[in-house]
Amino acid sequence: MHAAYATVPEESRGRLHAEAGSAHRTCFQRDRDRIIHCSAFRRLKHKTQVFVEHEGDYFRTRLTHSLEVAQVARTMSRTLGLNEDLAEAVALAHDLGHTPFGHTGEDALAEVMAPYGGFDHNAQALKIVTDLERHYAEWDGLNLTWEALEGIAKHNGPVVGELPFALADYDARHDLELETHSGAEAQVAAISDDIAYNNHDLHDGLRAGLFTVEDICDLPIVGRCFAEVDRRWPGLDPERRRHEALRRVFGVMVEDVLSESARLLREAAPGSAAEVRALGHPVVRFSDALWADLKVIRAFLFTRMYRHWSVRRMRRKATGVVRELFEDFMDDPGMLPDDWRDAACDARSETIRARVAADYIAGMTDRFALEEHRKLRGPMGRG
Repeated sequence: MHAAYATVPEESRGRLHAEAGSAHRTCFQRDRDRIIHCSAFRRLKHKTQVFVEHEGDYFRTRLTHSLEVAQVARTMSRTLGLNEDLAEAVALAHDLGHTPFGHTGEDALAEVMAPYGGFDHNAQALKIVTDLERHYAEWDGLNLTWEALEGIAKHNGPVVGELPFALADYDARHDLELETHSGAEAQVAAISDDIAYNNHDLHDGLRAGLFTVEDICDLPIVGRCFAEVDRRWPGLDPERRRHEALRRVFGVMVEDVLSESARLLREAAPGSAAEVRALGHPVVRFSDALWADLKVIRAFLFTRMYRHWSVRRMRRKATGVVRELFEDFMDDPGMLPDDWRDAACDARSETIRARVAADYIAGMTDRFALEEHRKLRGPMGRG
């Protein structure tokens, strides 16, 4: 049973291109299914979070991360009386616009695209689902509902100020009301992302040997979770001990969000999804106390993981790969494949050519980007 403030399929604002409904699925279930079956979603298998994919099979990829986020989003949506299918759709789509090499690749592409309207992964995700996925006979993109597109564009909150080109371009044709907060389902997807990466970055960092259990036992939340495991199962083998403790860290975050969000929703008492958007503040969030603890954890991870010498080496390599691929395709767009080459060579301006090159690079997996770079810059390449 959905709460009054949930987004319900019967009240959807519909799709940009009208189409007949399904006899077996709601509009939000169809959104979710289209995302799962799109090419960009499959490519997430070989796009990394922090580590370069080929360095280890156990570290999270964008695909495994997106599945974890979707699982959390469904659980929390069900508990809060929200629409699970819409929350899951936004969760599954939230990383579609990420470049190869995680945030390092995005930073590099944003730098080279600065003179051409910039680059932002949320805006790129919107471009993918509204344009770059070209499989349907009647339209480009996936023709998702307004609510799914809104969630993809602004699940992290209102988007104000100078907009990334891809976001501004689409919003001019199909108003997503970027100045407001999204519905509660997209807010759930956003905080599920935070929960998932806070937990798995600790797990991946331990597995990679960037820090030890003893190091993180001094952190808030984490230390008391390990202490609880040690009280219940003294002498537990290290791998099981780590798993039991970190799943408790995960649970602490989920329970805190559910408690705080339930309180905010009771106080605001929105009677519809539209009233959630009009509140002017999020209704799905961490408590202030837990958020303060998470900031300590994030500061630790920033120093010990994201700025670790081994990660910095890979960041430097990845940055060079993205920059040089962009330079090569701008210098000679004839090296782009098929439709990309035609679009770049026919471009009416350098800016349009740059956007074509950026779209192509952003869609690459880590291994494909490395292979393209080797072909262009290796001993038999151009440089």
